[in-house]
Amino acid sequence: MAKTKKKTSRKGKKEWRANISTEDIGDYFEKTTKDALSGGALDSVPSDSLFFLDKSTDVSVKKKIEKNREKVLRCESLLQRNAFVKPVPSSTLKKCMRTRKAIKLKAESQDGGKDKMKEAPEPLDIWNDKGNVDVKAKKKPKPSIIPAVEVELPGCSFNPSFDAHQDALAQAVADEMQKIYKDELGPQPVPLTVVGEIVDEDEKYFLDADDGNSDDLDEDLNNNVNDNPIQSRSSKTKRVTRVEFNRRARRKERLKAEAEAKKVESISKEIDGIPGILNEIAEEDEEKNKRHVRRIVAKQERLKSCPPRLGKHKFEPTPLQVLLSEEISGSLRKLKGCCTLSRERFKSLEKRGLIVPGTKRRRR
Repeated sequence: MAKTKKKTSRKGKKEWRANISTEDIGDYFEKTTKDALSGGALDSVPSDSLFFLDKSTDVSVKKKIEKNREKVLRCESLLQRNAFVKPVPSSTLKKCMRTRKAIKLKAESQDGGKDKMKEAPEPLDIWNDKGNVDVKAKKKPKPSIIPAVEVELPGCSFNPSFDAHQDALAQAVADEMQKIYKDELGPQPVPLTVVGEIVDEDEKYFLDADDGNSDDLDEDLNNNVNDNPIQSRSSKTKRVTRVEFNRRARRKERLKAEAEAKKVESISKEIDGIPGILNEIAEEDEEKNKRHVRRIVAKQERLKSCPPRLGKHKFEPTPLQVLLSEEISGSLRKLKGCCTLSRERFKSLEKRGLIVPGTKRRRR
């Protein structure tokens, strides 16, 4: 086998000298050259020459800081120019105002003494919303004059007395007759077609033609002659004398004096008739008040019978539910069954104005 070379240690003198680094020496020389060029090393310079205490006040810097604090933005300056527009305060201004108020309150409490010390504010309860309720109040509808449940006449019972039953029947008959009279005495509708004779085309031209009598023509000529009285009047004008002129002036003055006398007399009559006028005014006012009261009572009675107009259809009340004389049996077991409860409740809602009344719908 071939002989292998023995491994020697690299920590020998030769190896150690060959691997020595000289970087720290180079750094030292660079540092010394820089210190020499800059004026010397700072480690050897005393601290008095490096630092000093500035006791003078710098006024210019203070003015700059205050100037920046007092600076107003352009948007705020535009708002400040208008006297009617208030600028929107910022959060810093609010904080400053709060601190100023707190300082002012503290000074007042100190000046007032111990007897006038203000009570400490109560702790804020964030869950207590009794005082600040921001819920929008709903508009409550006006209460209806008509009751929710109307009590019918005693004659509408299943076993009424004879007099009560006759009164209920009379009321039902009166309602039906009122409907009939309203239909008969109401205004007649406009007919769609008009009954008449057929006119031929040849006769249409002679409908508006005149009879052609000569008497009409003579009357027209006489009227034309009478319409021109200036031509028939003589062209000579009568001369007005001095006597006639004075007579006219005296007549004019007399008429003027009579008119003034009539005016004075009418004024005196009006003054004498003031008590009568006052009585007439009082009677008219009393009549107006009575008419107003009657109108209010009539309106209330109308509201009791029918609701206000809500839609295009009017409210039609249900007829009075009265049993006939043959249907009265005197026992609940013998009554005829009918589903009128839901219909009566629905009509009650329509009558009170809670539902818009509509027309009857037929089932298909």
